[in-house]
Amino acid sequence: MQTYMTKGTCSRQILFDVTPDMKLQNVKFIGGCSGNLQAVARLVNGKPIDEVIALLKGIKCRSNTSCGDQLATALEEYKYKLAHPVEDKKNK
Repeated sequence: MQTYMTKGTCSRQILFDVTPDMKLQNVKFIGGCSGNLQAVARLVNGKPIDEVIALLKGIKCRSNTSCGDQLATALEEYKYKLAHPVEDKKNK
């Protein structure tokens, strides 16, 4: 399970899994608007992460971001870490 600490949103953290074929699973937001975020989690379940990024990136709520935008950022960070595993280990 991946963990992402959000910035600028009511939700504090996003948990998620990515399948080997790059589909999003088991999304859970910690904090924030429970009903809305449960809906977002269900709507993105099973979707390719690139599709989720394209759908949610740039949605604004507070602080020039949103929980959806933060999920897109989390997925972009996940993709970056997959593409740059050596750099990720250096930063730990």
